[in-house]
Amino acid sequence: MRELLRLLPYAREHRTALVLGNGLLLLARVFEAFVPQLLRVGIDGLAEGSAPLAWLAFGILALTAARYVAIFYGRRAVRRMGVEVAWDLRNRLYAHLQRQGPAFFGRLRTGDLMARAINDIGLIRRVVAQGTRTVLVLIFSSGVAFTFMVVQSPSLTLLLIPPMPIIFVVAYLSSQRLYRESMDVQEGFSTLSDRVQENLGGIRTIQALGQEEREVARFGADNEAYLGANLALLRTNSALAAVMPGLGGLAVLCVLYFGGVRVLSGDITLGTFTAFVWYLNMVLWPVREAGNMINLFQRGAAGCARLWELLDAEPEIADRPSGRAPERVEGALELDRVSFRYPSADTAALDDVSFRVAPGETLAILGRVGAGKSTLLHLLVRLGEPTRGEIKLDGVPLDEYGLAHLRRSVALVPQDAFLFSESVRENLSYDDPDRDRDELEHAADVADFAETLAGFPEGWETLVGERGVLLSGGQKQRLTLARALVRRAPVLLLDDPFASVDAETEERILGRLPQLRGRGTTVMVTHRVSAARLADRVVVLEAGRVIEAGPPDALRAQGGAYAEMERVQRRERLLVQQLEEGGDAA
Repeated sequence: MRELLRLLPYAREHRTALVLGNGLLLLARVFEAFVPQLLRVGIDGLAEGSAPLAWLAFGILALTAARYVAIFYGRRAVRRMGVEVAWDLRNRLYAHLQRQGPAFFGRLRTGDLMARAINDIGLIRRVVAQGTRTVLVLIFSSGVAFTFMVVQSPSLTLLLIPPMPIIFVVAYLSSQRLYRESMDVQEGFSTLSDRVQENLGGIRTIQALGQEEREVARFGADNEAYLGANLALLRTNSALAAVMPGLGGLAVLCVLYFGGVRVLSGDITLGTFTAFVWYLNMVLWPVREAGNMINLFQRGAAGCARLWELLDAEPEIADRPSGRAPERVEGALELDRVSFRYPSADTAALDDVSFRVAPGETLAILGRVGAGKSTLLHLLVRLGEPTRGEIKLDGVPLDEYGLAHLRRSVALVPQDAFLFSESVRENLSYDDPDRDRDELEHAADVADFAETLAGFPEGWETLVGERGVLLSGGQKQRLTLARALVRRAPVLLLDDPFASVDAETEERILGRLPQLRGRGTTVMVTHRVSAARLADRVVVLEAGRVIEAGPPDALRAQGGAYAEMERVQRRERLLVQQLEEGGDAA
């Protein structure tokens, strides 16, 4: 119940539909409760030979019609409330997910998140719409009917008391089991969803490695586990659905026997007994529906628990702007003894890193794989927080910037190019769909994508497919770069976005950047010394530490790590050139 009670604030936001819908449904039960009274009058009147049958029939017809009208509009209002609550929850969950950091998404699988956003919220919608109205109607209906039963015959009403403790015990024990089994079903659905999402996303790799049959077998095992969890839940629910009406049936047998005896003895009339049986049916209706209701509420409670787990997760990156951040960012970066360690790592990814970048300056970061280059760029847009030390932008610590302001001012081009399954134009103008066409063309030209774009039959409206699957690796990287360039952010971070393009294209793009960037600050991670030569300064990282820093020419003259990288890469280029020319030097 604790999980379900947290839905009350959402229901209160739609209190009009809640009150109107349930009010009409309760009114329908009042109409229903008066029908037995007319039947009692009619039956007793027939026995006496003085029943106004036409008026009684008209009264029953009018009450029945009024009941169905109230039920129609009442259910429509309550179901609308359920849909709107689900709409609210999905909006809140989606907005909440946008604020989460890498650790959150590293802990939870994509398929699991999708299952919670769709399947679990769907169960909650059913609880809000069907559960609330059913509980209120059951309680009210039982109360009204029980009142009429006491008035009609107190002694017969006492026959309902003995089965009640048994019914409550069975309901309690069953609810505990149904909750556990419902949780198993929903966890199984999450596993199945994640398996499908992961396989479809990696279908090219699966096919390239010839692992189709293995993946089908793994899916079959997950599907079988999901089937088993559903069957276990079905068995428990079916048993409960059979036991509850049986317990209610014992009360019916007692009432029929002792009530029949009292009719034959003349203690009560046949009409009174008929009305009493009608009210008995209204009282026992909750007992017959108990199995379905317990199943509905326990599945909804399990869905709530899984949803609250997500919504209770605090974003690891706090958004608490201090108001000190300048409205217009110039682009001065300063790292002061910055260290960072991933939660699951034994060693620091960055260790005591310090350097400065002046506004308008281009800084190149070199280093081996695992040196901490990408981690450093992620910290500059607060996709992680330093374990120690401080990063400043224009003299203000990054954590004093609002996240939206910071990420408008600092554009990151990630190493893994990601594109949406939309057109080239929609991808390029993602942050501003109304962006001027000239701006798009200029950015595409600087990113060396204009010629590629001209070769597409549909030009700007060419669809790139999911994650840009219809483009080559180099085309995806250049389009991703153009998407960042068109924003003209004061600070541009390039996380080795030229890994899939040749050295000549990379140098051509870097040569064009100044005409677009102007006084913008650029920090680029690259593995090519030829690209680093175009920077104002170079920082060389090794195992998360700065081992060299300075202008390219000065580092070359020092004969250290930078100079060694240059020598190695020069030899590699000469070797490739000789191989292409068919020489024997290899």
